[in-house]
Amino acid sequence: MIFLAGSVLAGLSHSMVELIAFRAIQGLGSGGLMVGAQAIVGDIVSPRERGRYVGLFGAVFGVASIVGPLLGGVFVDNLTWRWIFYINVPIGIIALIVVASQVPGKLGRVHHIIDYTGTVVLALAATSFILLTSLGGTTYAWNSAPIWILGACGVLLVGVFVFVERKAKEPVLPLHLFRLRTFWVGFIVGFAMFGAITYLPAFFQVVRGISPTLSGLQLLPLMAGLLVVSIGSGQIISKTGKYRFWPIAGAGAMTLGLYLLSLMGVGTPSVLDSLYMLVLGMGIGGVMQVLVLIVQNAVPHSELGVATSGATFFRSIGGSFGTAIFGAIFSNVLVGNLATHLHGAHLPAGFSSADATPALLKHLPAAIHQGFVAGYAESIQTVFLVAVPIAALAFLFTWLIPQVELKKWSPTGSVPGEQPQADEALEPATGRGLPEA
Repeated sequence: MIFLAGSVLAGLSHSMVELIAFRAIQGLGSGGLMVGAQAIVGDIVSPRERGRYVGLFGAVFGVASIVGPLLGGVFVDNLTWRWIFYINVPIGIIALIVVASQVPGKLGRVHHIIDYTGTVVLALAATSFILLTSLGGTTYAWNSAPIWILGACGVLLVGVFVFVERKAKEPVLPLHLFRLRTFWVGFIVGFAMFGAITYLPAFFQVVRGISPTLSGLQLLPLMAGLLVVSIGSGQIISKTGKYRFWPIAGAGAMTLGLYLLSLMGVGTPSVLDSLYMLVLGMGIGGVMQVLVLIVQNAVPHSELGVATSGATFFRSIGGSFGTAIFGAIFSNVLVGNLATHLHGAHLPAGFSSADATPALLKHLPAAIHQGFVAGYAESIQTVFLVAVPIAALAFLFTWLIPQVELKKWSPTGSVPGEQPQADEALEPATGRGLPEA
């Protein structure tokens, strides 16, 4: 309901300040939605059966990630940007009805101490680092005072966060969870994936010269790969009880896919574009949601919610870092690439590369249009290429994830999962001494 209220208010915004404030309300609601849904599944479904649900989560996420921008393009082209937010209302009402009628649960009061201090400090630390990466090299020089201040604040707040969490009775993010390798894999995956694929719609609109609506359709191969592998991996994990293969193969395919995307240029055939995105989608489908399953399997039942939220937070914050850093890289290399490909020619007065659209580019002289597109394409190629070693790092980390067989809960018995589950960070990869999940 918070998310729906934020959506309506965002659609009614009359200024950028209002839009940002109402988007923050949306964020409060969406944080609970994303984590709550996965934590509920972890609470009512055994680890063995959880795989198929994790696969479906990944599939839905993939479909929504493609359909969302596609619908956004349709709304911008034919209606108004406000419908980007209003569309959430009918979908959200359906979700409310389904949750109210289908999600099991008996309410009971349990006294908890909410870690407000840790939550605020963590948010401020993340904000400091995101602002640093977003503004550094673009709005402010890397050696400027604001960047140094943001960096110092971020480091100081991390220290304060560690101190606060050690004292907290119920920490918002228990420090021992940072020893889970899967957390760091999720961060790196989010960094490479979200940071890089943000530029795919821009590539198709500027380099290929197609509308926002059609640029969304160009992402269908990525969705298809993600859909098939995500659902398939979930089904196989539920049948076999083994998950280690999927993050390794997924991270490897994602690395390959990002490298292939770095080869996309002005003259690349559409068939190759689709093939490259298919490979990337298959990689994302194999690694993204399975990491949540691994984290849930690595903690006792009492920490299921906080571990799920931590994994989601790390992936999201990785995506924020990636988007900011790749944005800075793109902005910096674009200047030089445009100068090279324009051969001394100047863009028309008032024309901004940040506002480039197919409609605006059509009005440019042919030579300038060609040079701009070539420089823009080369800059996006650089972004994808920089993402390759980052994804490769995630691939190396996935080899450190041990295999622990997922077990089925007995239909009868006490609260499932209260026994400590296999903590990948505390036990060697050989599996010696690992308790059953």
